[in-house]
Amino acid sequence: MVQFHEHVITELLEDINGGLVVLSSGLSLSKLVSSLLLLHTHSEGTLLILSPSSATLRSRIIFNLKTLNPQFTQIPSEITAELPAHHRHSLYSSGNIFFITPRILIVDLLTNKIPTSMISGIIILNAHSLSETSTEAFIIRIYRSLNRGGYVRAFSDNPHAMVSGFAKAERTMKFLHVRRLHLWPRFQVYVSQELERDPPEVVDIRVPMSRYMVGIQKAIVEVMDACLKEMRKTNKVDVEDLTVENGLFKSFDEIVRRQLDPIWHTLGKKTKQLVSDLKTLRKLLDYLVRYDAVTYLKYLDTLRVSESFRSVWLFAEASYKVFDFAKKRVYHLVRSDGTKVSEVNKSAKNKKRKVKEDNKDSEEADDGTYSSSNAGLVLEEVLEEAPKWKVLREILEEIEEERQKQGGLTEELLAEGKDTDNGIVLVACKDERSCLQIEECIFKSPQKVMSEEWKKYLLSKVQLRDIVHKKKKPKDPKGFGILDGVTPIAPAQNAETSSISKQEHDALLAAASGLRSLAENDFEDPPQPDLDGRGRGKGKRKVGNKKGPIINDVSEVQSGSREASTSYKAETSVDNMVLRKHKNPDTTTANANANAKPLPPVQFYALESDQPILDILKPSIVIVYHPDVAFVREIEVYKAENPSKKLKVYFLFYEDSTEVQKFEASIRRENGAFESLIRQKSMMMIPVDQGGHCLGMNSTFESDLSTSQNSMTRRAGGRKEVDKEMQVIVDMREFMSSLPNVLHQKGMRIIPVTLEVGDYILSPLICVERKSIQDLFMSFTSGRLYHQVETMVRYYRIPVLLIEFSQDKSFSFQSASDIGDDVTPNNIISKLSLLALHFPRLRIIWSRSLHATAEIFAALKANQDEPDETKAMRVGVPSEEGIVENDVRAENYNTSAVEFLRRLPGVTDSNYRTIMDGCKSLAELALLPLEKLAELMGGHKAARTLREFLDAKYPTLL
Repeated sequence: MVQFHEHVITELLEDINGGLVVLSSGLSLSKLVSSLLLLHTHSEGTLLILSPSSATLRSRIIFNLKTLNPQFTQIPSEITAELPAHHRHSLYSSGNIFFITPRILIVDLLTNKIPTSMISGIIILNAHSLSETSTEAFIIRIYRSLNRGGYVRAFSDNPHAMVSGFAKAERTMKFLHVRRLHLWPRFQVYVSQELERDPPEVVDIRVPMSRYMVGIQKAIVEVMDACLKEMRKTNKVDVEDLTVENGLFKSFDEIVRRQLDPIWHTLGKKTKQLVSDLKTLRKLLDYLVRYDAVTYLKYLDTLRVSESFRSVWLFAEASYKVFDFAKKRVYHLVRSDGTKVSEVNKSAKNKKRKVKEDNKDSEEADDGTYSSSNAGLVLEEVLEEAPKWKVLREILEEIEEERQKQGGLTEELLAEGKDTDNGIVLVACKDERSCLQIEECIFKSPQKVMSEEWKKYLLSKVQLRDIVHKKKKPKDPKGFGILDGVTPIAPAQNAETSSISKQEHDALLAAASGLRSLAENDFEDPPQPDLDGRGRGKGKRKVGNKKGPIINDVSEVQSGSREASTSYKAETSVDNMVLRKHKNPDTTTANANANAKPLPPVQFYALESDQPILDILKPSIVIVYHPDVAFVREIEVYKAENPSKKLKVYFLFYEDSTEVQKFEASIRRENGAFESLIRQKSMMMIPVDQGGHCLGMNSTFESDLSTSQNSMTRRAGGRKEVDKEMQVIVDMREFMSSLPNVLHQKGMRIIPVTLEVGDYILSPLICVERKSIQDLFMSFTSGRLYHQVETMVRYYRIPVLLIEFSQDKSFSFQSASDIGDDVTPNNIISKLSLLALHFPRLRIIWSRSLHATAEIFAALKANQDEPDETKAMRVGVPSEEGIVENDVRAENYNTSAVEFLRRLPGVTDSNYRTIMDGCKSLAELALLPLEKLAELMGGHKAARTLREFLDAKYPTLL
């Protein structure tokens, strides 16, 4: 354990009430928590850890506990809903350490199944994600009210999230009921001294980007700046936050949406699209330095198809350069004679080119066969390799050379007990897909990898073309007519309309068709050895000849989407694989790369897997292929824990790229966040009671102040009447939302049970079904809402549908620009109208926020009896005799007779209620005269139909 972790734990233990710890990202939060858990003993009581959202943090804590102290017996287990209540009660009293989900814990607290006196404390991870309405805040409030001596210790390694919003840290401390804030940035004295005492050897390598990569990056930044300028014109966003540097981070989306959500329904389509475009542009910058040229072109193709009609950035002037340079990284467009097509001729709209086409060529195109003379243009294969690939291989070769030079000294060093640098070489990449691709580049060759990606790209084009042709049915020409004196010209005959982009597309399909036919021939014939490793084939199409022309298709998007899905399937299939170990290539690959230098054993690690890879492998050399601030800090902590072990770190940056800018900006953002927290800490005020305990968010004397100052003193000496505690029965599943927490804040008693009908029972008569906006749309689509309302109408006299909006979002279903002139049945308003017409007794409540909902519930419960927990649980559940209790329809009507009545001829939804009011039974209905039936049914035709049915003779066999 590093020493600054000891200082953090010492400060935490000084305050028996606990505290909030904010660390810099990467300073081993899991190790800090594990070291704190090692100090726990049975005599203190049970320690509960609220399960984090990510399972990796929980697994890291368990791994560190086993590593730090193999004899530690209190390895935390998880309390789940599958455990019966009595078993959970025994675990709560055992004095051990447990992980538990907030939903299970809050239900057990409300049902008094937890001996709170036996709970020594609660540990909360990821405190930056909490709010005053979260379930965790609900848990702490109840726990503090029942156990004043317990502690609450919260941790966070995301300082930037702790300063988002107004006084986020202070509000977090109040609803956690803690008074101490512990800040541990990277520049803290203890941290910096320990991490810089024996730092690893660092080699910073700046790799220059290719000319086209620089052009793409410059164009994207230019487009992003143009989009930000358009957003500034709205005058509804803080201009200080709208910078290109902030736009490089995911948190930028949250910053913009937090400002625009309350007025989202008033924004135009262009402003909404700009928010989405900025997210897309950020991905384009990230993918430029992460993926290869072909994959990047596929993604651009996908964007062109999916966003071409809505996107704003696609119509910016610089967006053309993004697509053009991305194509040039993969192929060049040349004429049949070998001369390159100038971009000026390509973009000129008034320039016409005649292409020789005849009916035979067009028929061949329809059949899926293309020739190179069809378009007069061919595509020269470029397949630009990522500049980092070559540098990475050179680094690995250099490492192996140094190890071979030191081979003679290894035995002497080992005999002396000294460590050598012949340990594991670890290459850290952003995601699993990058790991797999870089692995293939190193142990096959970059040319092979790019050629395989290119072939997949071409084959996906042919598959897409075949799908389109299958959907289209061929239609035979039925002759030509003359309209307004103009004879229509067939597309094949109109050669002048053939543009270069169309020829480019045809050339790509021709290349793809040739590749597929070549693959089919290779399947039938015995395979030929691939000498150059590029998959060269016979015929018109020349695959693998980098200098010669190649008939190739340009980027049409859906191949990209198809290939992207293939790559993601590969990624998910190895999702559980933390790392991949490879030694020198096998004999086949070695023969292909006879001149290649030997490489050391390499381990590949995906940063997104978030595993304790450094402690598992203990590498001597780390190559950070995709720099990440958190991983850099992990390397520093690992070296501080192992000062005697040699460690060399290589950083690969693209020179003058957004990758460098993002890395440096993330450090500045974190330092700025800690500086803001330090200022807040010096000024924050946390109210406490006479016992020194924190009062929390809403612990004011509202109940005393709410007494009317004009209360009558003649009423029993001025004593205030004791208010009766309101009770609300809540379904177990509703504790995933924040409404039970807000209701409890308003002084209502929450009774969690499993309900078959409704979500909230306010009284024996009122049942509420709560729907958020997203859930409302999904419930209408699936038809679930109709069934839920039907059951509420059946069992309760006042069924209520609560439509709850978010407080920080617009109080509107859709903006005025999204509402059309015509009434459509698929519109949400139309569906709500039909629901209200079908269930006249249904009441709909529109709530602006959670607190507004609590006030509405309090108003509805006025002058109402409190609900019965036992009866509410039995509603909708048939008894052993098959009788359903509290059936409102069964109390007033014979439901079987009503269903039979509605099936009679002439009886409709519009007249069956009138018939029920006019006669008491089916027997009375059968005796009514025709005139009376016509009066009840609204017409002689319906009455005559029913009378003929009732008077019809029953056929018998006698």
